[in-house]
Amino acid sequence: MTEIDAKIDALVPAWLTLPDIAEKLGVEVTRVRQLVKEGQLIAVRRGENRALHVPADFIDGDKVVKGLSGTLTLLRDDGFTVEEMLEWLFTPDPSLPGTPAQALRENRGTEVKRRAQALAV
Repeated sequence: MTEIDAKIDALVPAWLTLPDIAEKLGVEVTRVRQLVKEGQLIAVRRGENRALHVPADFIDGDKVVKGLSGTLTLLRDDGFTVEEMLEWLFTPDPSLPGTPAQALRENRGTEVKRRAQALAV
C-alpha cells in the first residue's frame, strides 16, 4: 500500500477506511483487503495512524462502482502508479465533463475507459 502526498489527498473529496467499506458492502474486512490485493480497489495509507483508506467515490451503496476495476486495470497496464491513478481519476476533465471518478459513478464508464486506453498510445 502507498502513502500519498498532500496534493493527491486534497483531490479526493472523501475517504473510507477498510472496515467502513466492509460494512457498506456487507462483507468481512478480509474480503475488502482481497479486493485491494486483486486490484479492484486502490487503498493508500493516510491520516495520523496511517490506516488504509479508499476513496469514498469508489463505493456506490453496497457495491464497488461499476467499471472501476476495468479502469484500474487499464491504468495499471499503462504503467500508472497508485498516486498517478488517483490523480487521473480525480482531476477534472473538461471533455467528460467532471472527473473520471464522477463519470464512473454516473455510469459513463465507456467514456472513461476510452480516455484511459488513449493514454497508452
